Amino acid sequence: MNYSYAFLILLLPFLSFLVLGLAGMKMKKQVAAIIGTILMGCVFGLSIYTAYEYFFAIGRDASTGLYPTVDSFNFTWLKFTELLTFNIGFRLTPISVLMLIVITTVSFMVHIYSFGYMAERDENYKVEGYEKGMQRFYAYLSLFTMSMLGLVAATNIFQMYLFWELVGVCSYLLIGFYYPKHAAVHASKKAFIVTRFADLFFLIGILFYSFYVGTFNYDLNAQPELQSSLAGAAWVMPAALFLMFIGGAGKSAMFPLHIWLPDAMEGPTPVSALIHAATMVVAGVYQVASLFPIWVEYAPNTLHYVAYIAAFTAFYAAAVACCQRDIKRGLAFSTISQIAYMLVALGVCFAVDNHHGGLGYMAGIFHLFTHAMFKALLFLCSGAIIVIIGSNFKEYMGGLHKYMPITNICFLIGCLAIAGIPPFAGFFSKDEIITACFQFSPFMGWFMTVVAGMTAFYMFRLYYVIFWGQSYYELDPENRRKPQEVPFVMWGPLVFLAAISCVCGMIPFGHFVSATGQSYDIHIDTQVACTSIVVAIIGIALATYMYAPKKTPLADGLAKKMPKLHKAALNRFYIDDAWQFFTHKIVFGLFSKPIAWFDRRVIDGTFNFMAWGAQEAGETIRPWQSGDVRSYAIWFLTGTVALTLCLLALL
Repeated sequence: MNYSYAFLILLLPFLSFLVLGLAGMKMKKQVAAIIGTILMGCVFGLSIYTAYEYFFAIGRDASTGLYPTVDSFNFTWLKFTELLTFNIGFRLTPISVLMLIVITTVSFMVHIYSFGYMAERDENYKVEGYEKGMQRFYAYLSLFTMSMLGLVAATNIFQMYLFWELVGVCSYLLIGFYYPKHAAVHASKKAFIVTRFADLFFLIGILFYSFYVGTFNYDLNAQPELQSSLAGAAWVMPAALFLMFIGGAGKSAMFPLHIWLPDAMEGPTPVSALIHAATMVVAGVYQVASLFPIWVEYAPNTLHYVAYIAAFTAFYAAAVACCQRDIKRGLAFSTISQIAYMLVALGVCFAVDNHHGGLGYMAGIFHLFTHAMFKALLFLCSGAIIVIIGSNFKEYMGGLHKYMPITNICFLIGCLAIAGIPPFAGFFSKDEIITACFQFSPFMGWFMTVVAGMTAFYMFRLYYVIFWGQSYYELDPENRRKPQEVPFVMWGPLVFLAAISCVCGMIPFGHFVSATGQSYDIHIDTQVACTSIVVAIIGIALATYMYAPKKTPLADGLAKKMPKLHKAALNRFYIDDAWQFFTHKIVFGLFSKPIAWFDRRVIDGTFNFMAWGAQEAGETIRPWQSGDVRSYAIWFLTGTVALTLCLLALL
């Protein structure tokens, strides 16, 4: 099987982008949405077929027991040496095939859902100068999906970087989609600048890697000269990999580069679902996973630093999520925490061995898969609520279980899944991560168990406030819009994702993805599982006690007793302010302003002086070419006399 059709997985969304981008505004918005959705449905079908062919029809190699690495196509774009070449291709491995399923499933659901969501938003969004942009929205969605598909199917690190940057451009376009809103423009610029800053380190890491190794390829086993290349430079590979991880930390919003992600909620909610569930934020996880054999072989201790950074990020984001008033920002910090969970799982691996240290790899990718489904579900549910309510803030919600029963059930399923309650998907993947953390160290295991309890608390806090709290409509029914269930085109994807969130945790995931590539049977650690379930139930019970009643005196009382802590958590512990101070006072004040002064006064001054001097010299010699014959005769005679005197002096 040569997978010759695989190029269509990239070509179809790109064609969708071209057609809708160039001719979309000449179409009716429904036509543009249908074209984009149909083409994405084709890509979804091709991805499912590819996964079936790869995992089942072809299967593992009989001699090695491994799934093959297949290059559907791979051509040379730029060639510098025999080893140092820039290739563009489409590479199938177990994790890339898995990512094809994740990306296209969520993107297809987002395309269908957006048919109803964007029509409602276009109707209600009245801002002077705003161009109703459903066609433009679907064009951006197609380009975003194509970019992420190209990233995960890259045959080498340089191709990954190219599509990595294209993902950043698409996020800028989609986050700032409602461009008349100052907050949306600010958020898009913030996301673009922060991720570009991190991507600089990614590029430097790639240059280090390629210079010493002599290739951009992932697979170093085929490089026998590698040992001699790295002789006497043992620091090179850890440095290169960690620099590349900084780029991944920017995309995956790890502390302290997380500041762009909560503000990215200014974009349309379907975009939030796509960014948080299947595309941009998991790029960092995929980067570490795709380079995992190199990490373990050449930089195992550096890999553990990734785990420490991610563990702190998981705790920090969970603490902030406990106090958020904006439901989308609450889910954004939840995403940061869950992505950190995946990186912790990869970071605690200390050997490429399924039974002694490699569990974290399988668990991290497993959680990436399950999290994509229930997080997309949660964001799309929040979008349904926002469309009906007209606000992101919890104060305008409450009591919605009576008016939006389907959304209520789907949101509850998402909360149970992310809280790690069996038999929902999140339980199986999160339990394996915690088991891997306990294998690494008891402290890391208990630390991540506590974070899991915090996850259960803040998610059910959000659920109770939205669906069971004091109804904003019932306080003044005559002047407020009565909530109602969203149309089928919106709740259909919710039900589909909810169903997947119920069952996908039962997939024997280790049979498809593992640290060594060999089939691995998941064995649930009973002690760890029972502990994590008890902690999750405690978190849910505490949230129920504090937020299930229509009035929340206990929660309000705690906020009043600890106002500074509550305000700090609500304001993200002032990390954004610290970055603002650093960039404006230190970077701009101490570096940018002196550099700007030097540029204006010294560099510009030097060239201005040279221009002035040339002009003055020209003005001085202009009379020499006046056209007056008498003047020319005087200059001629003067020059002749001067040359004659010079010759006489020499003689």
